[in-house]
Amino acid sequence: MTHTAARTSFLSHWVCNIEHLSPAWFVLVMGWCGLAQTWLHAKTIFGEMAVGIGLITGAVSVLIFLLLSLACIVRLQVHPSAVQADLQHPVRHAFMATLPISMLLLATWGQGLFWNTSASTNTLLRTLWIAGSVLELACTVWVVGRWLRPPQEGGLQLKTFTPVFFIPVVGNVLAPLGGVPMGMQEWATAQLGIGILLWPVLQTLLMVRLAQAGPLPERMSPSLFISVVPPSVIGLSLMQLQAPDSLIWGLWGIAFFFVLWSLTQLRTMLAQPFGLPLWGVSFPLAAFTILTLDLMQATHNAWLRLPATLLCAVTSFVIVGLSINTWHALRRGGLLVPEA
Repeated sequence: MTHTAARTSFLSHWVCNIEHLSPAWFVLVMGWCGLAQTWLHAKTIFGEMAVGIGLITGAVSVLIFLLLSLACIVRLQVHPSAVQADLQHPVRHAFMATLPISMLLLATWGQGLFWNTSASTNTLLRTLWIAGSVLELACTVWVVGRWLRPPQEGGLQLKTFTPVFFIPVVGNVLAPLGGVPMGMQEWATAQLGIGILLWPVLQTLLMVRLAQAGPLPERMSPSLFISVVPPSVIGLSLMQLQAPDSLIWGLWGIAFFFVLWSLTQLRTMLAQPFGLPLWGVSFPLAAFTILTLDLMQATHNAWLRLPATLLCAVTSFVIVGLSINTWHALRRGGLLVPEA
């Protein structure tokens, strides 16, 4: 086979496989953005080295975002029916919010490193943040609007309810992290309010679903970690808005409880063959780690230094490990396959 023929065969195989590239793949961007922010917030402990690691890991998240965005554009052109199936799926439709969330996270990472380095950089970051914010709001309205439909048309059903439905909420509560430093405090705070409204509703629905329908399917067990994200990110957002320390501590306690609650399913998670759902652990761990780091600095509690350091190590180990396993699984052809 000639080099040209081999390249053509590879491209044909790749284009065929991206039929199964669901929007859930943007959780990789969320995980790596979370890791980048973790290290940027760990400067107090690790010094300038942490900033360098935050720059490198953030660059990785940008690269993953660009590759996935390109692949999704090709998928939309070549496999429109697959995209439509994602939109209609009772669970996968909620992952549509991972794209605008990734945009918000990338803008927040860029703001932390490059804000005020030039007028054009500020404009680029603000534009990215605004686009992510508007798309996230539109996605939230669309997802919640689906729940008003009859069950046979994709309406909300307890038996299909999982923590994945928290994802649109996460995007709204993220808004102040980048929006406040960029001068968008009013809009960012309003969007935070949407998330604060929806979070307890969804948490209640999850508890009712577990009580009535039993445990989550084993394959979805890692998604339980998503419940860590709302209290962690709301705590970080309220710190941006200079809320009382006592309120932040309360949210840290809620997030810590959900970490412990999720860890009760660790054996079930590890017993599963490697798959994309395991990435559900990545961003929640990062969010809780960042809240712990910021709380240590804001309240001058030295006892948090050791837990924060350990959390940085665990978060880094988990995300790098997930990435290595993802690469190996892709090479073996075990990820871009029809859903079981």
